[in-house]
Amino acid sequence: MKKIILPIAIAACALAAQFVPAAPPPEVKEIMSKPLTDIPGKEGLVLTVTYPPGGADEIHRHDAHAFVYVLEGSIVMQLQGAEPVTLKSGEGFYEGPNDVHIVGRNASDSKPAKFVVFLVKKQGVPAVLPAK
Repeated sequence: MKKIILPIAIAACALAAQFVPAAPPPEVKEIMSKPLTDIPGKEGLVLTVTYPPGGADEIHRHDAHAFVYVLEGSIVMQLQGAEPVTLKSGEGFYEGPNDVHIVGRNASDSKPAKFVVFLVKKQGVPAVLPAK
């Protein structure tokens, strides 16, 4: 009997995972972009990101230096190989060009969170890239 229950339980969990709704995606707005003429091939990009309640990012990376400043609410950030960090309004976070961002989410399931990101990146390269 035990030999039958375990495979059924594993199959049920795998099937149920397919029906779990994904976290709501963030709303990203570009504020400005400016070529950095004294650093050939680079540009500054400023974005605002709003996580809805329970919202989260997919795993990603930026081929850029990313400076984050939390405006409202609180967010959880984690880079590959590091511990997660919970940031509240007025706090900041940094991601380097080789970092993989494995957790980016709203710390609240009931209130939105908003932050600004300043990127120093290569011109013509998307701000968000899939993780390698």
